[in-house]
Amino acid sequence: MKNLFIEYPKCSTCQKAKKWLESNDIEFTDRHIIENNPTEKELNKWIKQSKKDIKKWFNTTGMKYKELNLKDKLINMSEEDKIKLLASDGMLVKRPILVTEKDILIGFRETEWKERLMG
Repeated sequence: MKNLFIEYPKCSTCQKAKKWLESNDIEFTDRHIIENNPTEKELNKWIKQSKKDIKKWFNTTGMKYKELNLKDKLINMSEEDKIKLLASDGMLVKRPILVTEKDILIGFRETEWKERLMG
């Protein structure tokens, strides 16, 4: 399986991550998060696999997150409803996401990616 890189091309963090992957010869398939948003099924699987709290999957700095006042609303939502919400709009999802055979990385922190992808 080729690595799956999910990004929003205008996002500077996504651009840095993509450049880093390319400069380290890490192969990937590119996927635009708005044109092909992660599905509920994918999110369910990836969130479990990542072992990160579902809150970490939200783009908390995004305009959409703030417009919908999710900081206050997420507290009372079930995990199922949170996943449905994430699957409804790619702009709500933290990016980039890198799905590998063994790992799921969300957000780009070079030291973490280097450690987890290159050992």
